[in-house]
Amino acid sequence: MYPMMWDPTYFIFLAPAMLLAIFAQVRVKTVFARYSSVYASRGVKAEQVCRMLLDQFMLRNVRIERIPGNLTDHYDPGTKTLRLSDSVGGSSSIAAIGVAAHEVGHAVQDKEGYAPLHFRNKLVPVASIGSNSAFLLFFLGLVLRMDALVTLGIILFSAAVVFHLVTLPVEFDASSRALKLLSNTGTLTSGEISGAKSVLNAAAMTYVAATVMAVLQLLYLLVRANGRRN
Repeated sequence: MYPMMWDPTYFIFLAPAMLLAIFAQVRVKTVFARYSSVYASRGVKAEQVCRMLLDQFMLRNVRIERIPGNLTDHYDPGTKTLRLSDSVGGSSSIAAIGVAAHEVGHAVQDKEGYAPLHFRNKLVPVASIGSNSAFLLFFLGLVLRMDALVTLGIILFSAAVVFHLVTLPVEFDASSRALKLLSNTGTLTSGEISGAKSVLNAAAMTYVAATVMAVLQLLYLLVRANGRRN
């Protein structure tokens, strides 16, 4: 385990983010479960909605696949594949349709060259490295008294923080696109749109919580590094 696990300061810094993350997870599960039992009046399934919306934007090259799990839905810009979880793809619930339309929003972003999406995609490799190795390098630098390693750890984790920050506009924009598409195409009624919006807002809160967590972790690293130098 990293030394931070024995540092009470770490938990003082992260307590607000931890509470927010717990709230966000409970909220998204509760709201999704609620609207998973409310079915769209048109009776169309989420996978069918995806195909219809994609074809409307001339995105016939985007494949739709099923993926195991719950709320594991995502759009893969590398392979132009939209993957729907088992709990979403075959359902005609408001929750499922909202989530599916959100992923279509990402596909449309990709087609239109939405800058934040493409910037985020380019950040994935370095952000992944930063998330996995930054703390190890940072604390190794503290133990070995090597400022270069401490600084490298902070730089790498900063890339992960930037990734989280860029993710926010990408996700909010995809949800906005999804709601407009569902409304403009008449896929959902105005009352049903409200339910889909509740589901997407709850999901967005998880991204906000993850970003707050990352920012506070970076702040913790900076404080630790500054304390050592002083």
